[in-house]
Amino acid sequence: MKIRLKCATCLGALLSVPITAFAVAGWTDYVPVAELTPTIHGRFLVKLKVPENPSGCKNKEVFYQDYNIPGSEQMYDALLKAVASGKKVRVYVTGKCELNGYSEISSVAIVP
Repeated sequence: MKIRLKCATCLGALLSVPITAFAVAGWTDYVPVAELTPTIHGRFLVKLKVPENPSGCKNKEVFYQDYNIPGSEQMYDALLKAVASGKKVRVYVTGKCELNGYSEISSVAIVP
């Protein structure tokens, strides 16, 4: 009985920890942009078929940024230019995961 109570307490403690506590910030590898999606939901989405996503978010290939964040317009423009030119990009994930499991980004780099 005491063991079950301890296990239940441990499980409860783990479930109360936010998902972002396990996420990590860092750069992805350079890859072509698979899809760039502007939305009416206050953010854009970008799909990159990266071999590894440092954030640890559930969806490994979809990244986002909100339109109201400083620099988001420049990030979107850089991604759009990469789509038009076929150049590879990498993104810096912040370690924040949203409800759909997408990774938040804070920077975009293009291979010249």
